[in-house]
Amino acid sequence: MSTIRSITIIGAGNIGTAIARGLVKSGCLSAGKITLARRHADKLVDLAAEGFATTTDNSVAISGSDLVVLAVEPGQLDELLQAVGGEFDPARHTLISVVSGATIADLKRHLKDGVAAVRAMPNTAIAVGESMTCLSAAACDAAGLNLADQVFQTVGITLVIDEEQMSAATALCACGTAFFLRAIRAASQGGIEIGFNARDALAMAAQTAKGASSLLMARGLHPEREIDRVTTPRGATISGLNEMEHQGFSSAMIRGITTSADKVDRLYRKK
Repeated sequence: MSTIRSITIIGAGNIGTAIARGLVKSGCLSAGKITLARRHADKLVDLAAEGFATTTDNSVAISGSDLVVLAVEPGQLDELLQAVGGEFDPARHTLISVVSGATIADLKRHLKDGVAAVRAMPNTAIAVGESMTCLSAAACDAAGLNLADQVFQTVGITLVIDEEQMSAATALCACGTAFFLRAIRAASQGGIEIGFNARDALAMAAQTAKGASSLLMARGLHPEREIDRVTTPRGATISGLNEMEHQGFSSAMIRGITTSADKVDRLYRKK
């Protein structure tokens, strides 16, 4: 990471601050080398106390960094780039956008020729170094893509995909964090129903979910192979699974993901 001296994140909301904290936790950069920019100064006070450089001036933030991450709301992107897009230096800057629905072409129409633009879709688990981050860029921006890949590899797992898959990646990986958290909450509620207190039920459900995921990551097997290991004829596990499927568990998850993917495509609107 010696090629990165500083990073600016414009839009220090939930995902922006998660990225910043994850980069610090990973050792990629110290907090003082990360500038967080946001319109309202009062929302930067706690971040400044953590050691981050903060500003309400996007131009100042861009001028002080090599790599700029845009983490604003989709509806704010055009106004932002109309104001500061011309300040990106092709010889110096790499722009990474985590703005849902905004294409590389949408970004580049506000930038000087030669400015590298990369789309990234991390999730909020980046704050603890466990993000699944999907990346895409035009062929001419391979160096910028490689740089972004290096950065996000420090805070989780990365996957380079075709740009047309980015909306799907947003639904599966970014929105998906909430889907899996809801599944854990449901499991903990089931634990309460069968006799555990709320704190213990949540701890048990969360660790069981973590363990199940770790099995897949470590062994590289299909989920059904691992399911087969814990299902026995006329057993408790298969009875529970069949009841969940009868109630629409898998179909609900699938429909949730496809619905989110459809919505992502409509989030960014050109004025």
